Formats: sequence, C-alpha cells, structure tokens
Amino acid sequence: MPSAQVLGAGEPEKTRRVGAETAAELLNIGFNFNIAPVVDLNFNPDSLVIGSIGRCFSAEPAEVVRHARAFIEGHRAHSVPCTLKHFLGYGSAPGDSHMDLVDVNQTWSRVELKPYTELIAAGACDAVMTVHVFNRAIDPDFSATLSRATIDGLLRVELGFDRVIIQR
Repeated sequence: MPSAQVLGAGEPEKTRRVGAETAAELLNIGFNFNIAPVVDLNFNPDSLVIGSIGRCFSAEPAEVVRHARAFIEGHRAHSVPCTLKHFLGYGSAPGDSHMDLVDVNQTWSRVELKPYTELIAAGACDAVMTVHVFNRAIDPDFSATLSRATIDGLLRVELGFDRVIIQR
C-alpha cells in the first residue's frame, strides 16, 4: 500500500480506493477495525516517527481532511470503522513518544486540531487515539493520554466528540 505521504500528493479518489482495499484486506484476515488514518500535519518532516517515514498526508490541514475523509469512506464502504490519530497532534513533535515523554509545548499549535475539528463535525470520525505528548499550554501536569483537560475539555467538550477514545 502506498504511504499517506504518497497518497496525499495525489487525488482523494486514489486514497478512497486504497482505503477500500485496506478495509477489504483487514476483513479478509479477520480484523473489523482500523487504527488509522494518521491525521497529523507534517510540520516536522524530519520526525523519525511521522514525517520522515511518510505517515502524514500533508502539512496542509485541508489536504489532510480531504484524504482522511476519502480513506474513511473507503473503509465505510466495507463497514470497517477507523480511528483518527494522534490526538492532540504529533506532526510537530520533536521526539518519539514510544521511547520517552515528548514535550510539544514549543512546537505545537492549535492548527493541528483542524483535521479533528472538521472530521468530527462532518460525522467522519468513529474513534480517536490519543498520543503520549506533554503540552503545558493544555495541561500543566499531565500528558495528553492522562489529561482531563485534553480528553474531557478539548476533545469531548470543545470538539464535541462523543465516541470511542483509545488511549495509547
């Protein structure tokens, strides 16, 4: 399957087809849920876990939304729900949260919420997965995965998301 970066450089119809192929293959091997797509903005193309390995559709929020929506539509054609990740945004992160707590306070901006805002409002969001990053502008004490301010305040109340949250 092509990377999100390759898909993001093309037309959403191809992304839709790839989403449908992915969903069909998932069902074929016994899975009925996908923890994808990545809706991070490619703000740090040198990131070892996002930008440098092509996991983002684009640095432009509108393009990320167009391609994520197409990917999700492809999955929904096969009744396979999707998960938007990595909330509250991982595209500007300077490190790898699989290895250590990553502080995004100096790199993150609210524009990283735009894909979530638009996809949630459009009803194109089945689940959201949080990311283990620390942003003291949102919560001075806890990382996003453990933060009431992030999960309850930002995601549930401000963005109006009332579905499944996966805490990574």
